[in-house]
Amino acid sequence: MTIAALESLSFGLGRMARAAEGAGHRLCLLTGDRSVYRHELATLPPDALTVVEVDTHDREAARRALAAVPGLAGLINTTDTWSLPAASLAAELGLPGPSPQAVELLRDKLRVRQALHAHGLSRSGAVAVPEGPEAAGEVLRAVGLPAVLKDSAGTSSRHVWIVRDEEALHRALAEAGRQRLTGTLFAEAFLAGPLYSAETLSWDGTTRLLGVMSRQTSRAAVAREEAAAFPVALPDGDRAGVAAWAGRVLETAGHRRGFAHVEFVWTSDGPELVEINRRIGGALVGEVLCRTLGTNVYTAMMDEALGRRPALLDAPLDAEGPAYGFVLVYADGPGVLKGWTGLDELAAFPGPVEWYPTREPGETVAHVGDQRGCTGLVLAEGRTAELAQHRAWSAAVRVRPVLAATP
Repeated sequence: MTIAALESLSFGLGRMARAAEGAGHRLCLLTGDRSVYRHELATLPPDALTVVEVDTHDREAARRALAAVPGLAGLINTTDTWSLPAASLAAELGLPGPSPQAVELLRDKLRVRQALHAHGLSRSGAVAVPEGPEAAGEVLRAVGLPAVLKDSAGTSSRHVWIVRDEEALHRALAEAGRQRLTGTLFAEAFLAGPLYSAETLSWDGTTRLLGVMSRQTSRAAVAREEAAAFPVALPDGDRAGVAAWAGRVLETAGHRRGFAHVEFVWTSDGPELVEINRRIGGALVGEVLCRTLGTNVYTAMMDEALGRRPALLDAPLDAEGPAYGFVLVYADGPGVLKGWTGLDELAAFPGPVEWYPTREPGETVAHVGDQRGCTGLVLAEGRTAELAQHRAWSAAVRVRPVLAATP
């Protein structure tokens, strides 16, 4: 029997394959670009999983590929882009999976914000930004300044603008008008406070908080994630409060089963939602969860794919596990990646420190304002998330991508 994945996050395939094997199944990855997984595939035995190359943006081609998978028992997806196609295909093939309607809601950040606001779970409302000269006036009237402009279906920090005055608002609207958005442009109030994410697992009314991760973003008007650390040491009362708040938010937004990556700002009035991703966290979040909690959390993903309550909801977790911090290493500008300097220095730093490349020499880096400009990640271990983050940052500043100008 086989559990198929319709694309995946860049990291985690190895742990997914082992979790599938533990459930008595083989993992099959359907992908349109296997280079996305080069690091994982290079470190795995050739027979660890089956890779089927197919245009995963072509729904009919993906359906045919799934129909050809021997003994297909479940379909999983850990990305935002393919979450709705995966849910629709699972329903069509009679496999366990979330309601496509619920996934469609969660993929629309504007509708989620409006739903939570209507239920008193978000102090900030949101408004769709109209096209034309009245756009700035509508943002000022409905949201005010400072504000955040977003693509309602954006991913990887793409198409997010923080605007603090009217001049910046007009610039952001002009820039947004030149972009090809996945959804629609909307505006919401800027939230003042540190950024975190609650990493959760749910099943039919029960949500378990696996931990809280700190997140650091760039100072630029175009938001870009720079670093993260897990688990944040919270007082018991604060942790319980976040767990209860996240559970209410997910229930209201219609997320009833599986992992969720709930980003929030801890304002002076408490947690305020930034966005919900109905998946395990990206980058190295899954790896960090496994190491810190002392278990392969991807087993819960296999349980969900097979339609059974994840054992991870009730399993004892390692309360004394190490903490981890990671830093995204970005190219300074567009160009062709030639390699990196400083990788040979990482072993000298406390940690231990590890390097996870997301690009390889010869690739063209066209965008540096969001995660597409990330060339790799530096991961470091420590007794606390704060110490791990400091170690990761001190090592990461030594790594510099070397780029040649594009033709």
